[in-house]
Amino acid sequence: MKYKIEGAPLPVVICTLSPGESMITERGSMSWMTPNMKMETTSNGGVGKAIGRIFSGEGLFQNKYTSEGTEGTIAFASSFPGSIKVIEITPANGLIVQKSGFLASETGVNLSVYFQKKLGAGFFGGEGFIMQKLSGRGIAFIEIDGYAMEYDLSPGESIIVDTGYLAAMSETCTMEIKSVPGIKNMLFGGEGIFNTIVRGPGKIILQTLPISAVANSLRYYLAKS
Repeated sequence: MKYKIEGAPLPVVICTLSPGESMITERGSMSWMTPNMKMETTSNGGVGKAIGRIFSGEGLFQNKYTSEGTEGTIAFASSFPGSIKVIEITPANGLIVQKSGFLASETGVNLSVYFQKKLGAGFFGGEGFIMQKLSGRGIAFIEIDGYAMEYDLSPGESIIVDTGYLAAMSETCTMEIKSVPGIKNMLFGGEGIFNTIVRGPGKIILQTLPISAVANSLRYYLAKS
């Protein structure tokens, strides 16, 4: 597979597949393709994995696209202004991504639900409890809302992230939720009551324009209209 990413800040990844090569994507992610690309809708791993994908914010089924006869082209566009990141998934390099962060991948990549071990990450972290796990082997493309900032955390090193700004992290990272210190800070600080703390070792990808923050900003103006 060959690919190129164009069109920032409204990016699209355009993939060129050799005859017989395939890609998987969530329902509705394909933007355009050549006529020789054959689509097959599949549960991709059975009923258990399909149900798990629903919990992680994806669809029950996935679409598999295969180039038949000759070289084929297929494109996947981001659903929100931002970035498309290319991730090399290996058995030693899995990735945890936000809900609906998965865009497309080679067929060797497995998509499953990922539950945080600490329940507080789900009840108070918003995006933290149920995420997606990419494992297996192959190239994967993920959507980032806004610009992508990457940090490599050493063992024990941590960073505090506001809810929604964590786009992805290595499966070696851990995440927990802690309350903002001080009653006055909680009530009048404007940053919410809880913070997400991500601890290394591993890589994290932060996004500068989470769609949840955009929705909150628009809510004030929509209420006045």
